[in-house]
Amino acid sequence: MSKQFKNNLITYGIIIVFFAIMQTLASTGNLSSLFKGLLVPICVYAIMAVSLNLTVGILGELSLGHAGFMCVGAFASAFFSMCLKDSGMNSVLRFILAILLAAAVAAIFGVLIGIPVLRLRGDYLAIVTLAFGEIIKNLVNVMYIGRDSKGFHISLKDTAALGLETDGQVIIKGPQGITGTPNDSSFIAGTIILLIAVFIITNFVNSRSGRAVMSIRDNRIASESIGINISKYKIMAFALSASIAGAAGALYAHNLNTLNALPKNFGYNMSIMILVYVVLGGIGSIRGSIIAATILTALPELLRGFSDYRMIIYSVVLIALMLISNNPKAKTFLEQHDLRTILRRAEKEDK
Repeated sequence: MSKQFKNNLITYGIIIVFFAIMQTLASTGNLSSLFKGLLVPICVYAIMAVSLNLTVGILGELSLGHAGFMCVGAFASAFFSMCLKDSGMNSVLRFILAILLAAAVAAIFGVLIGIPVLRLRGDYLAIVTLAFGEIIKNLVNVMYIGRDSKGFHISLKDTAALGLETDGQVIIKGPQGITGTPNDSSFIAGTIILLIAVFIITNFVNSRSGRAVMSIRDNRIASESIGINISKYKIMAFALSASIAGAAGALYAHNLNTLNALPKNFGYNMSIMILVYVVLGGIGSIRGSIIAATILTALPELLRGFSDYRMIIYSVVLIALMLISNNPKAKTFLEQHDLRTILRRAEKEDK
């Protein structure tokens, strides 16, 4: 087996082992109800971190509006599920179609945003992507969509402006969002989507297109000189990253009874939080992003017993992780005690 294949197997193994442990603890009653409620969000944030790492770590571009793609996917999937809620369609099939729709819509937005935005670099790119995230969130907050026997009605004013019939249904209610979304998300579904996301990204990175993207990241001028289409591959990576974020949004939306575009859900802070997971896990490290997202999502709940001091402890842990991840001696120590290194040593001893 190649080194990269072994590395991917270890990543899949970590995800499956974590899933098995959590399922065992939940089935035996050793997992609190509050922590059970964190299992799906852990999967959502891990998927978001992995998708953002494709943009930041593999493509080498700083995006601060990644939550905008999550918002697009969440509302597209929730709208789809609400339209088919009473149609008699199988709930599993409906959920799968909702995820695929969310991924497709987010990918389209990724292409539309990527065409003008990816011509920029550095801080300018970060500012424009940040603006995109805020624009999407605010557009959803002023949008009212309903349906009746005449079809769909859209308004940017209020519910009354829709002009619905008496038996009409208001699906998106502006700042109130969407209420009554089917609760189809589960830890099993989240784990499967995470595994698929990791599989897609790792295969993309190891493909011809992925190598082209990384060459653009390392040296744009040299890549262009050998005939690599810079715009094509940058938009491809950006759209794939947006698509996976949209799927995470679908998982997020179907874990809530009420979905609204509040700043805490899809705002600037959400994008920064996902970026923190990527940085702490290691830029370009898919496995690191998953581990960082899992630990930092679960940490506030694990520190709940410390009451008012838990956020202080959380901040100290963030600072400590940042210092460790940027310390050469710490990196050397972690590399020496990496699971791959340990397995390699065991193979040599067996021989």
